[in-house]
Amino acid sequence: MKTILTGKVWKYGDNVDTDVIIPARYLSTSVPAELAPHCMEDIDETFAKNVQKGDIIVAGSNFGCGSSREHAPIAIAGAGISCVVAASYARIFFRNAINVGLPILECPDAVGIAKNDVVEVDLEKGTITDKTSGQTWTARPFPVFLRELIASGGLVPWVRRKLEGAGA
Repeated sequence: MKTILTGKVWKYGDNVDTDVIIPARYLSTSVPAELAPHCMEDIDETFAKNVQKGDIIVAGSNFGCGSSREHAPIAIAGAGISCVVAASYARIFFRNAINVGLPILECPDAVGIAKNDVVEVDLEKGTITDKTSGQTWTARPFPVFLRELIASGGLVPWVRRKLEGAGA
């Protein structure tokens, strides 16, 4: 996984819940490619049709509130989003995102980034640079082991890799 991510911003407000990230009517699967076409459809009809691989979501407070479903970060990653930057996250979404390997940064100061701006996120340093406006903010970067976990694709692949290494 790259530690520097660059993409166009999709902008959302406060309290974006898991029911609008991926509506319950699509929860019969957890396959990213099957969830992706329905990601954000109840809050933004244009998202799934126009999102590009590498794009970045910027949101307000309490992103991912609501049901404790892993489908939400799976759908976001499946849609091609490389990273989510938000003022704050619902704790269960925060953990689910890490568990499925979706990079997320918490940075209240960066929520002013505008839709369609181009943003560069350095996961190692925790910097978020709006290439359109020239502004830079710093979030608390994840420790090395969590960056490794995310780079592995999430908790299950990370544990699998660790166990395979232990048996060698």
